[in-house]
Amino acid sequence: MTISPERVAGVEARAGKFPGPSLIPALNAIQARLGWLPREELEELAREVRRPRYEIEGLISFYPHFRTTPPKKVQLSVCHDLSCWLRSGDDRIAEIKAKYGQDTDVELVEVSCLGRCDVAPAAAVNEHPTPVSEVDNLVTSARGEGVGHASASRRAEPWPNDPYPAGSGVVERYKSLRAFLAGEISAESIVATLKDSGLRGMGGAGFPTGQKWGLVAAAQPGTVKYAICNADESEPGTFKDRQILADQPHLVLEGLLLGMAVVGAEEGWVFIRHEYGPEEHVLREEIAALREAGVIGADACGSGKRLQLDIFVSPGGYILGEETALLECMEGHRGEPRNKPPFPGNYGLHGRPTLINSVETFADVPVILQRGAEWWAEQGVGESVGWKFFAVSGHVQNPGVYCVPMGTTVRELIDTAGGVLDGAEVGAVQPGGASSNFIGPDQLDLQLDFGTLAKAGTMLGSGALVVLAEGTDLLAASTNVLRFFRNESCGKCVPCRVGSTKAHTLLRGVLDSGSTLDEAQRGKILQLEEAMRKTSICGLGQVALGPVVSVLGLGKGGAAARPQPKPEGSKEQPGR
Repeated sequence: MTISPERVAGVEARAGKFPGPSLIPALNAIQARLGWLPREELEELAREVRRPRYEIEGLISFYPHFRTTPPKKVQLSVCHDLSCWLRSGDDRIAEIKAKYGQDTDVELVEVSCLGRCDVAPAAAVNEHPTPVSEVDNLVTSARGEGVGHASASRRAEPWPNDPYPAGSGVVERYKSLRAFLAGEISAESIVATLKDSGLRGMGGAGFPTGQKWGLVAAAQPGTVKYAICNADESEPGTFKDRQILADQPHLVLEGLLLGMAVVGAEEGWVFIRHEYGPEEHVLREEIAALREAGVIGADACGSGKRLQLDIFVSPGGYILGEETALLECMEGHRGEPRNKPPFPGNYGLHGRPTLINSVETFADVPVILQRGAEWWAEQGVGESVGWKFFAVSGHVQNPGVYCVPMGTTVRELIDTAGGVLDGAEVGAVQPGGASSNFIGPDQLDLQLDFGTLAKAGTMLGSGALVVLAEGTDLLAASTNVLRFFRNESCGKCVPCRVGSTKAHTLLRGVLDSGSTLDEAQRGKILQLEEAMRKTSICGLGQVALGPVVSVLGLGKGGAAARPQPKPEGSKEQPGR
């Protein structure tokens, strides 16, 4: 397998530049150069950094992206998660296996969500993302000259939230950052504006953004601080952040830089999943332009203040979307969630106060500062505020990313995406990604906002609406979701590790036998869900069985009666 020379050079250039003892960038660099991690390279690395081999092997064994065997010339990955499954993914996988399963040049692997649910069923050939329909062409290319560098999929028209003119460059943009660095606006006024706007974290937890920024700014005065944009979007059905990174890197980076300046951080990173190579390339181009224009660097905008940006590429694993697991990864450890408190706002990267927000949250900040808190609040429907990006996939006519007023109803968003395929009726919907509880067709007029969905027993979550047509086997669909969580459990806590496995084994047995859950089996699932929800360390285990239980509830005329808990493992957490 070959990786583009540009990406190899970029990874190698960053290896060793990360503060602290993390070996992740160095391992990424070796694998980008060779396609795997040979023993000789690891021994040399151990000698150079004076770290034991067992520590290095412990990292490699935890992260799914690292490999210790040479890849074949063609590495073909096909997604088997919910959005792809709904688009006949199992049939396409069977066809691909029949064609390439015995091919000596092709390594065929079923993988979890690639973040390309808008072209489901999705695949990747030598890390080049593609719809399954284009696999044959890319395999042919991989056998020859290579697949080349994939370009990010960009929207032709500007998004309605962007305050900057279409086609403008670095000089015309970053106005709020320039104003802050010039002393025209203060950190306190920015925090106050964000509080007045009602902006909440768009990564899952929904914590008030202005409050978080104020808490991190006040934490440990005079100490080193950091800021991180969490772009490790890895949940099935979720790909809105990918589109924002492709179309609005300027808003994401301005928001991150403003966050750094407000809380007193000089260094910031975008932590991005490795499957987002095309979007990573877009970010690198924008960061390079910022350096060239003097917007970042040792003397940012001539202010005398130092602002440095870099990208940290994830070595894989959904658990890294949980902010403390992300920090463990960046520090060079296995990505297992920390117990909280303390929260990252007080004790984050390398023990320093750290501001962590999602892609969409950071992108919203410059919009609010340019157009005003009142304008932002007025964009929502009813009591809701602002614009909201949603990834829509599954059984809809036009899967994709849509930017709509917060408070838009489920029905309206489905209609915006062209309605249900083939004119079918809606059977069920996951309104907030794989970790959100399913709702039934009688709840399509629910508003898509934090409070309304929580009251209905589900959540806004990652902003991913997955539509299932009437007639879809909902137990099979929810079991598909559970398989994802079982596979992605970090294994740190017993309830999540064992409970998800036991539940999946039980449900898979029922589905394979063609039977239905009896009362004893149903009771077992409910017991496992309660144990996992109450005792798992992070949000993965707490919500893993929620979708299954909600499907059982739909058979009784509605979502599960028990309100879904706010997931502590969602992309953002309070900085307190």
